[in-house]
Order: sequence, then C-alpha cells, then structure tokens
Amino acid sequence: MGILIDENTRVLVQGITGKQGSFHTKLMLEYGTHIVAGVSPGKGGAEVEGVPVYDSVDEAKRLHPVNASIVFVPALSAATAVHEALCSEIKLVVIVSEHVPIQDSILIMDHAKEVGAVVVGPNSPGVITPHSCKLGIMPANVFMQGSIGVVSRSGTLTYEVAADLTKKAIGQSTCFGIGGDPIVGINYVEALELFKEDSHTDVVVIIGEIGGNLEELTAKHITDTCFPKPVVAYIAGHSVPAEKRMGHAGAIIMGSAGSALSKVGAFVKAGIRVAERPSDVARLVSLAVKR
Repeated sequence: MGILIDENTRVLVQGITGKQGSFHTKLMLEYGTHIVAGVSPGKGGAEVEGVPVYDSVDEAKRLHPVNASIVFVPALSAATAVHEALCSEIKLVVIVSEHVPIQDSILIMDHAKEVGAVVVGPNSPGVITPHSCKLGIMPANVFMQGSIGVVSRSGTLTYEVAADLTKKAIGQSTCFGIGGDPIVGINYVEALELFKEDSHTDVVVIIGEIGGNLEELTAKHITDTCFPKPVVAYIAGHSVPAEKRMGHAGAIIMGSAGSALSKVGAFVKAGIRVAERPSDVARLVSLAVKR
C-alpha cells in the first residue's frame, strides 16, 4: 500500500492526447498503473495506448471508476482542468504543469480544501509507490520497494536520492514531489502526517531547497509533535546568491529568509540528521534505521 496511491488507484489522464500526456501515459501503463480513461476536449472517441479519450471529466467519470487524476495541460489551462476534476469528486489530483499562475493556484487549493481532496503540485514530478503504481513523470527504474518515504520539492533530486538508495539496496515506500511553484497543494507537514500513519514507512527523507519557509515550518512541526519516526533531510542551494531565482519559481532567497543555512539550522535544532550532499542521504538513512 502507498500513502497516496496503490494497486487500487484508477487514473484519469487530463491532456492525454498532448505530447507529454501521451508519452507518459505509455510509461505509466508499462509500469502497471491502471489508467482507465483520458480527457482532451474535442478529442472524444479517440484512444491513446488503448485508453479511451473523452471530451470531459464528467463523462469519463460516469463511465469509469476513477479515483485519481494527473494533469498534463498548459499552465494557463491547468486551473480549469483541476476544477473540473474536483467538481467530479476525484480526491487526488497531481499537477505536472509548471508555472501555474499564483492566483489560479490559490483558487485550486481553496477548492481542494472545500471538497476534501488532495492536490500534489503544481510543477510536481508526481507520486510513485514502487512496484505498485506510478502517477507521474519519474524514471521508474531508479526506485525499489522498501520502507523509506521520500518527499521533495525537486523532481531531479528525488530521482538522484532514490537511485542512490536503490544502489545501496535501501528500498522506498512512497516517493513524491510536492512541486516547485510558489503555491503548492500538499506540503511537507501534511506529507509527514501521512507517513506517520503508514505502517510501510520506517524513515522519512525530506529534500528541500532554498526559498520560502516550508522547511523551517516542518522542522518546528517535528519538534512540536515529537514526530515518532526518524527523519533525514537534505537542502539544495547552498551556493545560490541572494535575490536570484534558481530553477523553481519558489527557489529564491530574499535577504536571510529562505536560505539554505536557515533551513539546515532549523533541522539541526530539531535533532534531524542533515546530509551535506545527496550522496550522503543513504548513509544517514542507514544510521536512522539502526537507531
């Protein structure tokens, strides 16, 4: 079982006929993900990799047992697609689209909260429960089944850390990216609460980066709640100059706020092991397991 997806997840792909949607639909199907339908307005009646395509989410939902959606549509259209999914009572929506307008993202998160749904992203690589289900764009071959939960703001670092864990025969329970845009759905604190209740997760790895205060708030939550499982952290962006955005829209340091030093300090204060580089994560996870 996974904390967000598992072998019972039935997936709808929004934007399935586009270049990215069709490409990743094929890879998700090859991994064993149950994709039951796709939506592309005006393309109803078509098929992609044997998956039927509909003009609307409502139509697809009436004909198929959908409980999750992944969104491959341009950023300016993402909000419309997500609202359509939420209105059709889909309780998990992964948004791959990058640079969704901030106002749109705020409205998406308000809608999700109102209907009790979980949104992952925008600008997320998705979610994977190894050997069970992949809902995203991550390279599946770097993951292996195990008991380490991974939550990250960076897709690339998720793959790098997972690959190193796998190389050292340390498997993962569920791995996902919360997204690199300034406004995202599920955050580190909410992810930790899911991992806390997951009997398949023994250790949680948090991969953070410069910008914002999500990591500092997470460190405080770990302290305030006496989080019961070992946590290992890595923060990217130690060499980034202030007030210069690097990569993700949310990765910018303003003054001393959002710096790697601030985030590392918060985790250390919370008693969390912090890796100096991605390749150190596996060693610290091994130490945490033995604790």
